[in-house]
Amino acid sequence: MEAKMAKNNDKDLMESGAKVKLGTSDKIIRGFGYAFITFYAVCCIIPFLIIVSSSFTSEAVIRAEGVQLIPKDITLEAYDMVTKNGGIWKSYILTIVMTVVGTGVGLSIISMTGYALQRKDFFFRNAISFYIYFTSLFSAGLAPYYLLMTQTYHLQDSYLAVLLPLMMSPWLIILMKNFVKAIPHEITESGKIDGAGDMRIFISLILPMLKPALATIGLFLALGYWNEWYQSSLFLGSKVAVKPLQYTLYEVVNKIDALKNSVAGQFVSIADIPQESVKMANAVLATGPIVLLYPFVQKYFISGITVGAVKG
Repeated sequence: MEAKMAKNNDKDLMESGAKVKLGTSDKIIRGFGYAFITFYAVCCIIPFLIIVSSSFTSEAVIRAEGVQLIPKDITLEAYDMVTKNGGIWKSYILTIVMTVVGTGVGLSIISMTGYALQRKDFFFRNAISFYIYFTSLFSAGLAPYYLLMTQTYHLQDSYLAVLLPLMMSPWLIILMKNFVKAIPHEITESGKIDGAGDMRIFISLILPMLKPALATIGLFLALGYWNEWYQSSLFLGSKVAVKPLQYTLYEVVNKIDALKNSVAGQFVSIADIPQESVKMANAVLATGPIVLLYPFVQKYFISGITVGAVKG
């Protein structure tokens, strides 16, 4: 009886916001956890700081001393070489548009698909779920895929060849389905009792509870579109003037490599060509926007939002 009363008192203190005094062992464990997390965070951020620092370091210093945490002989030559033709900004705009459109449309389709496959009154849900899962295990290969996109769908030199394949994936659909599974079916039934249709139930009742799922899958989609270069290399040829950002940066590095090989043995010093610093500048330009976006969606990576949604 006394133990139960003590347990209730501790619960009341926690609910009231009062500070609970930690014991010596709790302080040691918490201090060790904070120290480990701090060490791990430093290990993660130092490589990125080295990349940023090296992008502002001259090529001669990088070749002589290697990459530096603190830049020496600061120069903007690498960024000037990457951005001098102006095409990089058009690629930025194109990639941002494709990321926003592809993520928005993909989230809409994936969320509706996951919800439909989880509805108990959907007769074909098991067959369709198996079909989606089956496609994640087997693939026809690159050659049939290329012929399908170019000969059947006629998407050669079209941005749709990049936009459509990344819009959905079996893994993301299965992930959304598992998120929807955590939502009690009684919520859908309560909406039907109130006279709401399926679309109304989905928009008004289901979507607000899927914020963690939408943030997680939306981030995966956005990363896929932002880092995309392979589809562009397959389907976007010379007829396409503006290509996505990652493929444009890839072409810049290839041009610098070709320039270095062409001047080898001539009167131009290879050290004057900012090859390594350009690679670092490309990494900064490619990852910067995504790094800034992540903190805005990080707070939604919390599970259990539907706990207590149904009260008996």
